[in-house]
Amino acid sequence: MEIRVNLVDRIAEAEREGWLGELEGLRVSLAGAESKISQIDTAPFGGPVNLGLPTRWKER
Repeated sequence: MEIRVNLVDRIAEAEREGWLGELEGLRVSLAGAESKISQIDTAPFGGPVNLGLPTRWKER
């Protein structure tokens, strides 16, 4: 949540200062952060976690 608050503050600053390029990038970052927060909030608690398949280590 701290990341989201920081992004909102930075967006407000960019709007005040007229940093249009920075503003667009911050909005994209905020949308991504909100998407991840939503995924975390809707994930089942205490359920299995998919860690993927292990890969074989190749020695040199």
